[in-house]
Formats: sequence, structure tokens, C-alpha cells
Amino acid sequence: MLFPECCLLQDVANDSKGEFKLGNGQYCYPLTVTDHASRFLLLCEALDSTREDPAITAFERLFRERGLPLAIRSDNGVPFASPNALFGLSKLSVWWLRLGIAIERIKPGHPQQNGRHERMHLTLKKEATRPPGFNSLQQQDRFDAFVREFNTERPHEALDMKCPAELYTASTRVYAGLPDLTYPFHDRDVVVTACGRLCLHRKRINISTVLAGQKLGIKEVDEGIWLISFMHYDLGYFDLEQKTLQPLDNPFGPKPVTDVSNPTSPL
Repeated sequence: MLFPECCLLQDVANDSKGEFKLGNGQYCYPLTVTDHASRFLLLCEALDSTREDPAITAFERLFRERGLPLAIRSDNGVPFASPNALFGLSKLSVWWLRLGIAIERIKPGHPQQNGRHERMHLTLKKEATRPPGFNSLQQQDRFDAFVREFNTERPHEALDMKCPAELYTASTRVYAGLPDLTYPFHDRDVVVTACGRLCLHRKRINISTVLAGQKLGIKEVDEGIWLISFMHYDLGYFDLEQKTLQPLDNPFGPKPVTDVSNPTSPL
């Protein structure tokens, strides 16, 4: 159960080893989502790229159907993260934050920190991609069949030989779009431009394009020195003379993960 039991929704897919070729020569990038507690496979989508817009569409459909999780665990690849962006954020992860979903990233090169999900991936690739479908529609049919069987017909020893569908319960946190952002403890709020800048007193400060269109709170803490925040996260300080952002410690970096089960052990 995602809420109120505080179980984690995991999402580890679209990494450098996840894509594979379809029969027509096009690549498929599977986007997969599982519930941490019940191992229920919530989503297995045959995407044609790692672009963020298709991933957001898939997650929005999932959230409307299943509700919002408290947190999402992911690897550090696209579309979940942007290596060259502020704090490694991506437009997808910024959208998660806006929805009140915490980000939990595993350490780079440590897939065992998401062991349950990795074990499912091994089974998925073996049974639903070898051989692959001729096109994305055929591959999606194979994924859908695998999801039904995985959730309703496969008992797990770790679940006392129950199937995931017997234990899974949807979240009670209803998806209702993005809430408004307010900054009552800041001097003012500003909207990041399409090119990722903040404009103040006719000066432009580079922030990040992943925050384009987002409302930030700013507060002058010393003459010409401003604290800048996104939601309840303090991003850093900027100097109006230098016109540069000095980020604080990354609040979204990899953190210790409790589930370190062996990803190669049998289901």
C-alpha cells in the first residue's frame, strides 16, 4: 500500500541496458513501475525514446488510476535525472516534486539498491522480449500479458506465496493536477524564464532550464545577496553583481537505501 503505510513506489527503467531492438529495427525503451511492498507491477510501457514528455504522459495516466505515491526510487539516468542540470533534476523529477512526491535516487552503479525491481526486469526481458515484437504495438501486447500474469498468477516466496495483486492497494492520495506554489516567508516570487533564467532589477541570473515556468521564492539575506527556493527546498544564493547562482548541498542526491536484496536471486 502506497499510503498511509509509506511504502515506496519504485521506478527504475530506461537505463543504458534497458533498451532493445524490435523486429522492425526500431528501439524500444521500456518504462516500468512497481510497488515496493507488494511487488505489484503498475506499469510496463513500450516507449520509443527516453524523452520526458512521453514518460510524463505515462505517469500522469498511472497517477490518475492508482493515486500518488509518497516517493519514487529511480536510477540516475534520463528521463528521471539530467546529469548536466541543477542538482541533476529533470523536468520529470521537477513535476514529481510539484506533486508532493519525494525523490529517492540510488547510487550510480548500485542496481542492487533496487533489487526487487531488477529481479523483475530479468524475468520481463527473458519472457517478454526474446524474441521481441515486430513493432511497438505488438511489444506492448506482450508487456500487457506479462503484467497480468506477473500480478495475478505468480506467487512470490517473499510474499508468503501470494501474488502481488492479493496484497496491493492503490494510494489514497488523489491526483488532482499541480497545486499552486506560494512563498509567504520570502520577499517575493519570480517565474523562471523559458531559457532557465531569473530576471530581477534588469539583471539575469542563470538557474536551470528544467525549472522553466516554475515559480521560485527569493529572499534578500544581505545587501545584494538573495536566497532562492523551490517549494520547501533551498536551492542556493545569488549575487546581483556577479549574477551567478551558488548552489547549496544537493537535496536530491543519492541516499542510503534499505532494500539491498540481490537482484540476481530467483523470484
